[in-house]
Amino acid sequence: MGIRRYLGAFWQFVKRHRRYLLVAAALFFLLLSVTSAVARAYAFWDDDAERGATLVAHDLFGDSYRSVRYLPQGWTANQSLWFYNTTQGSDLIPYDFFMSLERPGSVELLRSNENINAYRYLPRKATFANRDALPVGFVKDVYNGKEYFGLTCAACHTSQVNYGGVGIRIDGGPGAADMDKFVFDMEKSLLMASDTGSPTHKRFIKRVLDRGHYDSEQDVKADLGRYQRRISMYREVNHPQYPYGYARLDAFGRIYNRVLEHVISGSAVKQVLSELVLDSVLTEQQFKDILRDTVMSNVLTIDERDHIIERVSRHMTLRQQLMMRDKLFNKPTAPVSYPFLWDIPQHDYVQWNGLASNAGLGPVGRNTGEAIGVFATLDWAAKPGFSLSSLINGQGFTATHISFKSSVDVTNLREIERQLTDLQSPRWADAPLPPVDVARAARGEHLFDRSCANCHAEINRSDPHRRVVTHIASVSEVGTDSMMARNSVRHEGRSGILRNQYVGTGVGDLLLDTRAPVAALLTKSVIGVVATPDPDHWWLRRGFDWARELVAAFFSNEIKPSMRRGKYTPDNTVDPFASLVSYKARSLNGIWATAPYLHNGSVPTLYDLLLPKRRTGDPVTGEFRPDTFEVGSRELDAEKVGFRSRGYGGFVFKTWLDGNSNAGHEYGTRCAPPPPQASPAACEVLTRDQRLDLVEYLKTL
Repeated sequence: MGIRRYLGAFWQFVKRHRRYLLVAAALFFLLLSVTSAVARAYAFWDDDAERGATLVAHDLFGDSYRSVRYLPQGWTANQSLWFYNTTQGSDLIPYDFFMSLERPGSVELLRSNENINAYRYLPRKATFANRDALPVGFVKDVYNGKEYFGLTCAACHTSQVNYGGVGIRIDGGPGAADMDKFVFDMEKSLLMASDTGSPTHKRFIKRVLDRGHYDSEQDVKADLGRYQRRISMYREVNHPQYPYGYARLDAFGRIYNRVLEHVISGSAVKQVLSELVLDSVLTEQQFKDILRDTVMSNVLTIDERDHIIERVSRHMTLRQQLMMRDKLFNKPTAPVSYPFLWDIPQHDYVQWNGLASNAGLGPVGRNTGEAIGVFATLDWAAKPGFSLSSLINGQGFTATHISFKSSVDVTNLREIERQLTDLQSPRWADAPLPPVDVARAARGEHLFDRSCANCHAEINRSDPHRRVVTHIASVSEVGTDSMMARNSVRHEGRSGILRNQYVGTGVGDLLLDTRAPVAALLTKSVIGVVATPDPDHWWLRRGFDWARELVAAFFSNEIKPSMRRGKYTPDNTVDPFASLVSYKARSLNGIWATAPYLHNGSVPTLYDLLLPKRRTGDPVTGEFRPDTFEVGSRELDAEKVGFRSRGYGGFVFKTWLDGNSNAGHEYGTRCAPPPPQASPAACEVLTRDQRLDLVEYLKTL
């Protein structure tokens, strides 16, 4: 009765003062909006005319540039710097650790400009919003009150082309970094710093404590052990079959494995261990010892996930550990080039195989998946009852729900997509490069219109209403390396805490079994993350931002659902991802600045792309795509259009390795099909002069 009396009194108060309460609520939400707008304006205050660009004293491959120049791409200096400095929620290691780690085998800091340049990230000087002079795409993120070092979109999507002593900086260009080596060296640096009693350990502890965020040496050591194990687990799970080298990463493979790592359940680990016993890989005694030494609740906390593999591994040989890894995760065997970002918001479908639709929540979902891959903190766990987020995610009214709390900053991800709508492709004519041969380009335009334009549509780079309709070709049609497309839809994993959830596929709902396609697990996880308010804001601001972003995502997106165009196998209820075993042909504006070519970076120049792959029985003489070449240099070959690919000691790209094939897309390079079935038109093969004409025209796009 007391509660009813109080509720009645409250309702009478609301009715008497409803006018004032409505005004107060309106003012409150206006204040939130103004605060948000001021914060956004402050984020764009950094306007350094050089955009923080700086030079390095020594380059490991002998590249040389005396100045850095930006091209007109539709972005102001403020927008470029905001893109470089804006966190998406990536938390790799504590920020103080990154600022204090030494390079493996040296007293030089890991973050030194020369060392960063050696990984092919882009060094910068200090600016208003980058007081610590972090490289392009390196950022400080704050999650749950703690500072972390992480990566932004710009780390993988900003490039540089050197010519004539000028470093031409390309916003949205495909990055040249060897991220795998960077993380591997970070792991070694953490191991060096963990060597108690060594000079490296002492210097590291002092540097971290001097920064003033840790209270004691023991606190530093505790985090040092935790993050060394975390990075080591990431490296073990994602150890590549062959080194990727520069300018490539198996992004989907690693995103998929991070999802599998964070939906894993204790029962799934037990099941794997039982399978190893049945396979006579593990003994019964080892199995009992592991269970005794390991917390095996069905839903693992983040700390348990960080330690579960380590605890299990204490009782296993290296061979047993590797076999357990292979049962839980998929090998990331399909490295691809970092895609360029101009025209991304104007596409109907994106990713190399058109996996992601840009309609509806598509852009936010795509960027959330990317943030999951680059080390967002994922505090996913089962919670009692239900929440509004779990209802939106389709979990319904259940006794427990999966909370997708994380460090992913959905607000920033939406703003990044908004900024990309202004980004335009770089033009050869705006760069300090040799002038285009007009006569050659005119002949090349005729060839392009006759042979290329059907798949690679030309667009107006500066038209704010432009649309890019993606042309999809099945891997059997285009003939390029199939590894990435097949892995993206064929990889499966243990659904863990997501078991018995439903995921829409476009041709029906998929009920997640014990094992499920990782593409479906990623889709479910991404929706859950997007539907979860940012835990780093106080509850009213959190709810306001959350509602605003969801409404904006659904109602402000001008891209609507549409059919894919091209030759591919359509999705069906038996194979709901069949259409994705394909690759897409993008528009080619700015293509001159995006070497190496094909989705896996297996062809060094545009000229080489117009040559056939050498096959058994081909003549010894003649021109063919190179089977090996070097990557790592940023020096432009202005005639063939690509980076220097010989004679400087770069990473050697071997096209015969799995995932590295340079076959396919041989249009105009040989008869298809071979005589006598081929018509005369099908046997029209480009001459050397025609190839040079076509390359010259591609410079103008």
